[in-house]
Amino acid sequence: MTQTITLYVDGACRGNPGLGGWGAYIITADKKHELCGGEDNTTNNRMELTAAIEGIRFCAPTDKLIVWTDSTYVKRGITEWIEGWKKKNWKDVKNPDLWKALDEVCKNRDIEWNWVKGHAGDPGNEKADQLANQGADQTLKNLKNSMNDDTKKKSESDWLLDDPFGFDLIENEAEAEAEAEAEAELSAEIQITETPVTPATDIVSHHPHIVITPTTREQHGPRQLILDTETTGFYYSDGDRIVEVGAIEMINRKLTGSSIHIYINPKKPVGDSVNVHGITDEFLADKPEYQEISAVLFDYLKGSEIIAHNATFDMNFLDMEFTRSGLPALSEVCTVVDTLALAKNKHPGQKNSLDALVRRYDIPQRDRTYHGALLDAEILSDVYLAMTGGQVSLNIDAVSSTSEQDAQRIELQTEQLDLPVIVPSVEELAAHEQWVQQYQEKNGEPCIFAQV
Repeated sequence: MTQTITLYVDGACRGNPGLGGWGAYIITADKKHELCGGEDNTTNNRMELTAAIEGIRFCAPTDKLIVWTDSTYVKRGITEWIEGWKKKNWKDVKNPDLWKALDEVCKNRDIEWNWVKGHAGDPGNEKADQLANQGADQTLKNLKNSMNDDTKKKSESDWLLDDPFGFDLIENEAEAEAEAEAEAELSAEIQITETPVTPATDIVSHHPHIVITPTTREQHGPRQLILDTETTGFYYSDGDRIVEVGAIEMINRKLTGSSIHIYINPKKPVGDSVNVHGITDEFLADKPEYQEISAVLFDYLKGSEIIAHNATFDMNFLDMEFTRSGLPALSEVCTVVDTLALAKNKHPGQKNSLDALVRRYDIPQRDRTYHGALLDAEILSDVYLAMTGGQVSLNIDAVSSTSEQDAQRIELQTEQLDLPVIVPSVEELAAHEQWVQQYQEKNGEPCIFAQV
């Protein structure tokens, strides 16, 4: 039976070359599998490749696989470079044995390859990295045990001379049997751990004014949070504060149903900003101050990709509020996408406010007499998906059940441009090929400018 499986694969190396480990974190519909292993005197690239090979090999050939790796070497190698390598009969390719193995294990499989930024807080990538280091630790332990066994054999003496009655021998044999049983459980070259999948749990809210809705659609992949804030004014550096935060979660371009919404007491009058968001001083009087909710909000947001309209405005205020609360700046633990910058690039010279984009992309109208953080985040999610190509679904049944009216909401706009084509001369091509070869020999990896 075909199922969709998400794989996070990673490698680690302590020295390059040096002791290495690999890890594969495999998420199926009902279980999570943890694979790891390692080698002595290897390289990081070899461990990255081994993780992908072993992770894919673990899955059934009929499964749909969504693979996430933080190695551009692996992703671009298997999706872009490998056909050229095969045409050149693997000439000057490093690690050809593993590339051939990866190519073989991928044959006739349905695999979607994705890159994820390493050590950036993505839970799946962090787990794979942990498994890779676990594989290296176990390999080191096995090597030490092997060396100790060899040392013991070389230093063995006649027990009759050292222990005439054999008491030490009996005790040592019992200890050796106990150690052997323990090692048998831990010293497998590839360790596999299986745990049942449990529904995603929400971050615990420690204040009644923090509203976190649970996930209703289980998705696996990097989190994107469409976010908006409302403030007492425009200038965070002059003492203006946040009065409302709203964010909704999206994974694989699908809204998961999870969101966070908080009203905050700024401890100062909202002033004329009430005309924008309609939030009064009286309404905010019993709401928590920022430091009371900062830890819960930070835990919800960290490690995600923040999507916001005029993101610099929101991020400046959030960085200020979090640092005032003794936490890192949010921009240090999140990446940011500014939809205003995207819109200006896509529609130069036109109005690119949220309202203008709603009209341009035929997004269903909501009542925006007053701005609201969560409402604006919901509207921005529709705008972002429309502006970047529409919502992507991996669920065939869900796609087929989508009404034609919904499908026609998104208009894809393309422009045809006649661009000049400059053809290089034979001499230029030869010089380019020579430069590419020198680059690959020096760096030990394919050059992105190589002719395939």
